[in-house]
Amino acid sequence: MHDATEAKGLSEELQTPLERRTFLRYTGLGLAVGGLALAGCNDVMEDMSQTQSASATAADMANMVDVGSGDVGVLNYAYALEQLEAAFYAQVLQTQYYNSTSAPQRVALRDIEAHERIHREFFKQAITAAGATPIKDLEVDFSSIDFRTKQGVLSVAKAFEDLGVAAYNGAGKLIKSAAYLTIAGKIVSVEARHAAIIRDFLEYNTFVGPDVVDQNGLEKSMTPAQVVAVANNFLKEGSKLNVSNLPTE
Repeated sequence: MHDATEAKGLSEELQTPLERRTFLRYTGLGLAVGGLALAGCNDVMEDMSQTQSASATAADMANMVDVGSGDVGVLNYAYALEQLEAAFYAQVLQTQYYNSTSAPQRVALRDIEAHERIHREFFKQAITAAGATPIKDLEVDFSSIDFRTKQGVLSVAKAFEDLGVAAYNGAGKLIKSAAYLTIAGKIVSVEARHAAIIRDFLEYNTFVGPDVVDQNGLEKSMTPAQVVAVANNFLKEGSKLNVSNLPTE
């Protein structure tokens, strides 16, 4: 997806700090320090989730997009999240920040955009192949995002990637089909790679922060309700998601 010169630059940019990482980073003290550095962004996303959850209970459900139930509902839920991510990265590639950032970061962002677009189309086709109807094309609302700066773009990219990984982790147990579960596992591992590189581009050595990986080495999970409480902040009225008919166990 990228040429050899830019790929070499990406490799060098990532390997240089990796060679300086020490054992301390992986001890409890190192994780605690990393957590303090990330607290600001996490607090914002948590506040956003709580605000949206409270307002969603009073929302006009008829004006929301019902993802459905059962395995098809879970597929539509994943399809909705991939639509959101694909739309975000498509806009990133048109920004002043993208054009002015380093070649390695441009390589990564182009690859991530391509992955998210492929994931979006995969789910649309999978739902159709299952004899069901995919949800509509969602209308996004990125008016709160500052696409001009590194911090503005990468902080939201980090939030979206972390949210996506937690969403797949939380939805895995809801899937009945072994084939769908296998695909979800393959996609979430790609999303985790995205999250790791975005985190290190944003702030050195935060790829495995304690806000997403606990002391047992397990990744964070979120329920569909928790996920859409955040995701709905970036969707227009009429495109906000209703996941109330998804299974809970």
